[in-house]
Amino acid sequence: MKLSDRKKIEVRLSGSGGQGLILAGIVLANAAVNDKRRVTQTQSYGPESRGGASRADVILSKEEIYYPEATRFDILLALTQEACD
Repeated sequence: MKLSDRKKIEVRLSGSGGQGLILAGIVLANAAVNDKRRVTQTQSYGPESRGGASRADVILSKEEIYYPEATRFDILLALTQEACD
């Protein structure tokens, strides 16, 4: 089954501050909206502007999203070893 055939896809982009993960999550969410998907996008980052932990979670769905936080990721992009661990 292709990812595009699934009803819901949960994505986590994680790494350290300054790598563009928050922006990437926003861009992914906007692209999904343009594709007529339902989307939630949440983000978390440390108080440091660079080097602290950073992540963006995006849920893309063909149906209504009842819980806005991702819980079971289909895709993980980890740009640091710490984020992967």
